[in-house]
Amino acid sequence: LDKLAEGMELPGEPIPGQPLVEIAGERRVLIENHSGVTHYSGDMICVKVRYGHVKVCGEGLSLTRMTKSQLVISGKIESVALIRR
Repeated sequence: LDKLAEGMELPGEPIPGQPLVEIAGERRVLIENHSGVTHYSGDMICVKVRYGHVKVCGEGLSLTRMTKSQLVISGKIESVALIRR
């Protein structure tokens, strides 16, 4: 099934434990399987993940939900970047 999905250029299922980042429009970012927040300000939030950091930049950013495995960043999202180690 993985080879079929690759051949059809369909996204596969995420591997358990791997970071998953979902961007919902310009107002919300969901990050699953994180290891904590390393920087927090109104214009930038950095979240540690298995292979580095996810850096979210924008305006009026805030953590609207955070659990052991997932967090939600809300505000006006301008960019989302993966910074590898």
